[in-house]
Amino acid sequence: MEESRRFSIGYALAPKKQSSFIQPSLVDLSRERGIDLVAIDPSLPLLDQGPFDCVLHKLYGDDWKRQLREFSARNPGVPIVDRPDAIERLHNRISMLQVVSELEIPQASADTFGIPSQVVVYDSNALSDSRAVGALRFPVIAKPLVADGSAKSHKMSLVYHRAGLLKLKPPLVLQEFVNHGGVIFKVYVVGGHVKCVKRKSLPDVSEEKLESTEGSMSFSQVSNLSHREEHYYEQLEDAELPPARFVKDIAIGLRRVMGLHLFNFDMIRDVKAGNHYFVIDINYFPGYAKMPNYETVLTEFFWDVVNRKTIENESGEEKDEKGGKLQPQC
Repeated sequence: MEESRRFSIGYALAPKKQSSFIQPSLVDLSRERGIDLVAIDPSLPLLDQGPFDCVLHKLYGDDWKRQLREFSARNPGVPIVDRPDAIERLHNRISMLQVVSELEIPQASADTFGIPSQVVVYDSNALSDSRAVGALRFPVIAKPLVADGSAKSHKMSLVYHRAGLLKLKPPLVLQEFVNHGGVIFKVYVVGGHVKCVKRKSLPDVSEEKLESTEGSMSFSQVSNLSHREEHYYEQLEDAELPPARFVKDIAIGLRRVMGLHLFNFDMIRDVKAGNHYFVIDINYFPGYAKMPNYETVLTEFFWDVVNRKTIENESGEEKDEKGGKLQPQC
């Protein structure tokens, strides 16, 4: 009996990303499906490695982009996940969220979405100019303009008053803080698979706290914060997830506009309007190992890619080889 063909997916990831993502459980499950995950050596020419049925990557730089172009020209039938030009849009926190305004999603429910009010500041002098901040209401979240996955790009501050801006270093984005019950919804997208989970977030800021608090509070990733107040953990447990169809529609729209297959977006629910949500961040190739059952989800995605069984229709929805819609999992 003829042995079934095996497929090879070459992955090019930074060491930290590789250690978190390429777990033995993922490698073993993919191998059982006939897919071998092979490390690409970034110190060697990509064209000299392989052959590959797909290239999976999260590396940056002009030399790497040049190698991908050359590889694609030599191997036009081999998918690159994902295109560098599509990824680069997420490296700027202004262009990142502009994609949300480009979405055309039918309002099938009372739930709505948007982005918080925000401004970009390029010069330190502008931080002392009230006109630069415009009509933003405090507190605000200060985020580095560049979002390239580095430790520096994750350093953010919750600024309570205008005076707290003077210690910041532009270029940065000032984003109006929205009270959201201390809960953030992280939506993972892997091709046509959508998984929504809830994580703890910054606690709400009351008018009383705003009046009595000075300066700012620094942090890295919102969902990694710990709260001293026990009731925030209770809020996380009791928080209701957004409607699955609503989340799926946003995910499909973002995929279509950005042209990406691997990303996640962070969403919060406005406590003042329980059916309005804000998309506050979008990340390429996030920490999928934190997503429940990530090995199965990624292995199915790999299988679809190498077997060309995932097709995209005009609405941006992915279908299996029989034309059946892939369902959201929220």
